[in-house]
Amino acid sequence: MKKPQPKYRRILLKLSGESLGGADGVGICPQAIHQMALQVLEVRELGVQVVVVTGGGNIFRGLSAGAHGIERATGDYMGMLATVINALALQDALEKLGAATRVQSAIAMSQVAEPFIRRRAVRHLEKGRVVIFGGGTGNPYFSTDTAAALRANEIGAEVILKATKVDGIYDSDPNKNPAAIRYSQISYLEALQKQLKVMDSTAFSLCMDNKMPIIVFDVFKTHNLRRVVLGEKVGTLVVG
Repeated sequence: MKKPQPKYRRILLKLSGESLGGADGVGICPQAIHQMALQVLEVRELGVQVVVVTGGGNIFRGLSAGAHGIERATGDYMGMLATVINALALQDALEKLGAATRVQSAIAMSQVAEPFIRRRAVRHLEKGRVVIFGGGTGNPYFSTDTAAALRANEIGAEVILKATKVDGIYDSDPNKNPAAIRYSQISYLEALQKQLKVMDSTAFSLCMDNKMPIIVFDVFKTHNLRRVVLGEKVGTLVVG
């Protein structure tokens, strides 16, 4: 049987910390991470080069730390460390399934991860390894969405796949409004004007300026990542 041809050859998958935390989105859920690793492996087996950027909200969220009296920059660094924990957990799950991986961190910690070096990351991809980026951008005041937008452009990804718990972008919160309308495609400008929370404004502007397409989709539906990569109409496409 002929192997299906993927639409994309190099993708960046943005995983929120909550997606690794199971049903309640808190802590590390081995089953959730295993399922995520299976989906990544599915697209890797199509010959697609995969980069993953992990969030850290399941462990610590720097932005909300201010409410507890922690200085914003300190809170952000704590959040960055949480993303490395998630990157290592995903690496472990992928390697148990037989995938070759590398974790690169924007914060130097040579015992557990390589430093982020763009050319080395690209070489890993060319050798068939899944590259997981932890540590955000390495700077406070920037989200992991911004890290995803930055890394996608740096390593020449064709698309950012933003994994969420909803099946795309809506004109209002579908959990609160049953009549919310889902977009199958939307422009960057329209999403900004309507203040649809696709990504934070810094990340979104970076994608818009560099014409980096974004697909927002439900990663909790089995095989959805594979379907997106094969070009099926899944989720919402954000383009110029």
